[in-house]
Amino acid sequence: MQHQSISDQLSPIKPDKNWRIWWNLLRPHTLTAAFIPVTLGTVLALPSGQIHVGLFLAMLFASMFIQIATNMFNEYFDFVRGLDNEKSVGIGGAIVRNGVKPKTVLGLAYALFALSLLLGVYICMMSSWWIALIGLICMAAGYFYTGGPVPIAYTPFGELVSGAFMGLGIILISFYIQTGTLTSKAVLVSLPISILVGAILLSNNIRDLDGDKENGRKTLAILAGRKAAVNILLSMFLISYVLIFVYIFTDIVGLWSLLVLLSVPKAYTAIKEFKQKEKPIELMNAMKSTAQTNTFFGFLLTIALILQYYIA
Repeated sequence: MQHQSISDQLSPIKPDKNWRIWWNLLRPHTLTAAFIPVTLGTVLALPSGQIHVGLFLAMLFASMFIQIATNMFNEYFDFVRGLDNEKSVGIGGAIVRNGVKPKTVLGLAYALFALSLLLGVYICMMSSWWIALIGLICMAAGYFYTGGPVPIAYTPFGELVSGAFMGLGIILISFYIQTGTLTSKAVLVSLPISILVGAILLSNNIRDLDGDKENGRKTLAILAGRKAAVNILLSMFLISYVLIFVYIFTDIVGLWSLLVLLSVPKAYTAIKEFKQKEKPIELMNAMKSTAQTNTFFGFLLTIALILQYYIA
């Protein structure tokens, strides 16, 4: 497939549809995977002293820009490789459904990376230039997730990479730029969020299992099989909640952290629907519930840490 000839055939989008097309292209439901880790990492820094609001906002927007750019790279490269069409489930659809030129999507992704770099310079000036190296690695992971000769999305390591960078990495950077150091507590508290970020990708790969298999991908869901993949997802949920109990028992976090249990119904809904349904369109709510598990879990854990700091 020659993507240039296809892109030339796509007509410009109508002005009255612009806002909705661009909004869908952002895939806003994925942005909590950036918002929650930055906020949690910053809240973990509360006991160290005053929080630098400028650093928090810079880190937040840089992380969200990288997340959005990653979504756009995904949209672009999946189109170029012929994986997406107008009936594809779970995509922004700007290219295949709405006529946005592929080069426009790619250019926007690079522009967002540039904005992230500018914010990164500010963050480094206010903290440490070592952050620049880590930030570049995070950006490379976002690009090579679907770009490059061997995209990460085609391998069994997608969940590990996404969890490491969008969970552990962002939380620890957010903590470090506020405190100038790292602690074992920050590392440990980041683990359940990292697992749940990986769970979001696994749920996506379970939904897309049949189509990904036809297109030659070797995701964890494909290699394990649908039933085993759902059980892995269940295990990821269980481990995340068990870790909170362990942390409470060992005084790493306080009893307020039991608030995360309010997110259990979302995890239950996700597993129930993945066990009962198989068609991609039928699994959209299951994937949504998985993402909401991460969002509610992370938000409630953040609230718990704030309460622990101000009340305990």
